[in-house]
Amino acid sequence: MKLIKKIVSGNEAIAIGAYKGNAKFASGYPGTPSSEILDFFKEYDGVKAQWASNEKAGFEAALGASFAGVRSFATMKHVGLNVAADPLMTSAYTGINAGCVIVCADDPGMHSSQNEQDNRYYAKFAKIPLIEPADSFEAIGFMQYAFIVSERFDLPVLFRSTTRVSHSLGIVQYDPRTLDNEKELKLDKNFKKYVMIPSNAIIRHKELLKKLDELKQFSNETPINIIEPGKSNVGIITNGISYNYAKEIMPDAHFFKVGFSYPMPIEKIKNFAKELDRVIVIEELEPYMEEELKIAGLEVEGKKYFPQDGELNLDIVEEGLHKAGFIKKDRSSVIFEDVELPKRPPALCPGCPHRPIFDILHSHRNVYITGDIGCYTLGSLPPLSAMHTTICMGASLSVGIGASKVEKNEKVVSVIGDSTFFHTGMQSLVDAYVNKADMTMIILDNRVTAMTGGQPDPSSGTNLFNETFTPVNIAKLAKAIGIERVFEVDQYDYEATKKVLDKEIETPGLSVIVALRPCVLMPKKIKDTPLVVTDKCIGCKRCLRIACPSIDFKNNVAIIDESTCTGCEVCQKVCPVEGAIVMKEGK
Repeated sequence: MKLIKKIVSGNEAIAIGAYKGNAKFASGYPGTPSSEILDFFKEYDGVKAQWASNEKAGFEAALGASFAGVRSFATMKHVGLNVAADPLMTSAYTGINAGCVIVCADDPGMHSSQNEQDNRYYAKFAKIPLIEPADSFEAIGFMQYAFIVSERFDLPVLFRSTTRVSHSLGIVQYDPRTLDNEKELKLDKNFKKYVMIPSNAIIRHKELLKKLDELKQFSNETPINIIEPGKSNVGIITNGISYNYAKEIMPDAHFFKVGFSYPMPIEKIKNFAKELDRVIVIEELEPYMEEELKIAGLEVEGKKYFPQDGELNLDIVEEGLHKAGFIKKDRSSVIFEDVELPKRPPALCPGCPHRPIFDILHSHRNVYITGDIGCYTLGSLPPLSAMHTTICMGASLSVGIGASKVEKNEKVVSVIGDSTFFHTGMQSLVDAYVNKADMTMIILDNRVTAMTGGQPDPSSGTNLFNETFTPVNIAKLAKAIGIERVFEVDQYDYEATKKVLDKEIETPGLSVIVALRPCVLMPKKIKDTPLVVTDKCIGCKRCLRIACPSIDFKNNVAIIDESTCTGCEVCQKVCPVEGAIVMKEGK
């Protein structure tokens, strides 16, 4: 069999490793930086994969496939594991049948997240194995290994990536064949193992504690916890992407590279450290390894030299090692010394259908706008400035319900996207109806999960394999619940949308407005005749308030970049001067 050699991202490597590890089923919810894994995995023959409405449903589906005898995995970003935590904790009690892996991508630096929680603690919380690759090559091998560990200990395995590991490219070489299971597994019907009523759960918890003792020993024996001897008298304990930075700066140090990080390989690290003068721990985010080692009585240093927030990089690691006295100051690793890169603040795309909604909401001074997670969160930024809260997926509706019950001076408006609505918004829609909330809910249905790369959702009409179905109709769903005032609007029809929204904000009681307009980028980029500014422009800057990247202002007049303008006409509709913004002729 000819080996394959190619350049792949960490996410593609995870998919390769899963397939080579004989995984046949995968499910998850798209969340940066994990989103691409299922798209790569679905391309293999003989596999089944699907997007789930949320991470809980995704992991439960993978768990069900495991119970049925098929190796499976679930994918999600770090905050998604919060949603999946309920089945995760109990699955540690039940165990698995065929290997089952939870792939979770943390986001140090919050490149596309509302927090940067360190999910290594979830492994300790649930008492399950934790595996962490440092690059694409390791991601392939470690993923295969995760299924073996899962079956050996009858536990789900938490496989943790980070933004830099998931998105960095690396050269890999591998045999494309899969590793078949040692034995054919079938559906396992075992009442005492899988039905977690208290009498069974008490016994299964004791079994889990026994497995944890075995895992502690295994962590000291596994080959993915690697000692790399050096020439100096100092040691570095590190993991993941941090290893790559530290190795580049201090190649002669003794390294303990942690790949199996829960339980920590305490005895092996003690042997590593006993002949060294000083040992320092380099890890992103929380002092997880440092704390575990100090609890075990090891004298190590760490977070007093390195930040507890944000991503690490060569400069930060070098600075920390310099502060610790491990190296003299050496600027050779600095790529952009004293160069301030131009800032590119995020913005809604030209022609984005969300923009008219926020422009209309901005004009209302006595509204409290609770927002959610998605592209539309950018509606909170100036000049739109039309959002007052963003907490987590689905929270816009729940927070709005609570606020509406106690706020007496302002009307509450909640804004949520279609994918987020299906994720964890539907339950709150029911709550609002049952509890007679006085609020207006706006559901922005652009028919796609746009923020994470255009994955389909229940309103798209297609699934991961591009199979078609009748799209879930959000307006009909709201009416089926019992809500009477349900409206569908086309945001590009600015005046009609404004009329509905203005009226519902002023009308007591619960109403739902479904804004129907597809994303301008997906499934294909929408580009119509561009608009241009004429000599009738009076320089009032009203068009700038819609925050369209295609509009600029020079020499006291507006100008439109025809190469990026999609022809949505929103700027024309908000312009107070007729004829100042028109369609370009001849197009």
